[in-house]
Amino acid sequence: MTIDYVAIAPEIALASTALVVLLLDLVLSDTRKRLANPVAMLGTIAAIVLTVQLWGDDRSTFGGMFVVNDFAVVFKLLFLGALVAILFVSYRYFATGRYFQGEYYFLLVTAFVGMLVMPSARDLLLLFVALETVSIPAFIMAGLRKRDLYSTEAAIKFFLIGVLSVAIMLFGMSLLYGFTGTTSLEGIAEALRGGESPPLLLASLMLVIAGFAFKVSAVPFHFWAPDTYAGSPMPVAAMLAVASKAAGFAGLAVIAFIAFEPVAEVWTGAVMVIAIITMTVGNLIALQQRDIVRLLAYSSVAHAGWMLVPFGLIESGAIDLNDRAAQATLFYIVAYAIMNIGAFGVAVALALKGRERAISDFEGLGYRAPMLAVAMTTFLVALGGVVPTVGFWAKFAIFDAVVASGSVGDYVVAGLLILNAVVALFYYLRVAYLMWMRQPRLGAPILQPGIALSFILLVLMVATVVLGLLPGLVTDSTSVTSVLAGS
Repeated sequence: MTIDYVAIAPEIALASTALVVLLLDLVLSDTRKRLANPVAMLGTIAAIVLTVQLWGDDRSTFGGMFVVNDFAVVFKLLFLGALVAILFVSYRYFATGRYFQGEYYFLLVTAFVGMLVMPSARDLLLLFVALETVSIPAFIMAGLRKRDLYSTEAAIKFFLIGVLSVAIMLFGMSLLYGFTGTTSLEGIAEALRGGESPPLLLASLMLVIAGFAFKVSAVPFHFWAPDTYAGSPMPVAAMLAVASKAAGFAGLAVIAFIAFEPVAEVWTGAVMVIAIITMTVGNLIALQQRDIVRLLAYSSVAHAGWMLVPFGLIESGAIDLNDRAAQATLFYIVAYAIMNIGAFGVAVALALKGRERAISDFEGLGYRAPMLAVAMTTFLVALGGVVPTVGFWAKFAIFDAVVASGSVGDYVVAGLLILNAVVALFYYLRVAYLMWMRQPRLGAPILQPGIALSFILLVLMVATVVLGLLPGLVTDSTSVTSVLAGS
């Protein structure tokens, strides 16, 4: 078997970076361990360059188990861009010496290696290995604050529920292999298309989908997310809320649009119900939060519901409709990554001065840190889907995909989407109100987020507005993508 090293060059570059970071940690003194961050940044930039060169080039290697197409490239660039942003957010947060810097950056980069593999996987085994390459480092990073009982509790809860979800997914995958005789996603699709579908086989499909539902924190598999985000170091929470969730959707996309598409009528209804319940539960609980990280956690649950909606629109044999659904999800994930990393970045800036995490700590932020307040306001209104931000067009893409078929059921779903968007806007604007309409508390510290964090917040804020004014910059690159192309 000939290996196409060009196809896997970004993964090789990032894996090599992780090893270099680990070796550097062994030789650097405690005062110089922060150098692991720029080294990881250089490796990530190299991986971005190698990924860009794959655009428009369909490749396959490892006997068809690993495929590179434009769909995979867009996801890879999203992951690498998220890694760059998280490295900027992490620099000052971890440079204080409170945490294990070398270990953190090694685990972070390793997790992103798994993310790069996810959209290219065309085999259940490779998909599972990629998923666990993301999950295992995340379990460890969530508990890096070893002396913090809250962090330890969060990591244990994350690990135990994660292991349970893996068991459920593996059980479903083993049943799939037993019925179809193959682990190839295309082979599974052919078997489902040409044979009968006994109840146990259909149950195996739902078990696999349930495993991914944990990864994307969909209801009722979302219980780990708020406690884990709140107990983790904030840059880790940003990674879990954005990149890890996007990786879960990348894996779910290749499973749903390739392997499970022939029997879409069996599972899409259940997925649509889960999507609506997920966004509704996430929004209603977010209304009651008093901690900014927990608010963003439940907000991410609600956004997972939005991203699940197009999966409920998949129809067997409807190639154009399915591509439209995939593109809507991809557009939403790109927009969500920009907005949410930015919001977590502002939360990190407040946390640098202590444990300021309560929503009330944002009172008067517009007076004591105007740049941070403007940035946070931009991200919050974008998450709420307000014009002229990229968040509006992300929600519009989902809405447009829903009403495309014109059925009564789809219009009901569209109505529920609008109601949820209105509810979400309330708790986002509440934080903005506190920042601009309240005076700072007596003794509130002056915030100085630092050059690295200020730079990435500015970039993300500009991207949020520019992509809102010129959404074609995103839609032109996502509209040409197809999950099946090159596979």
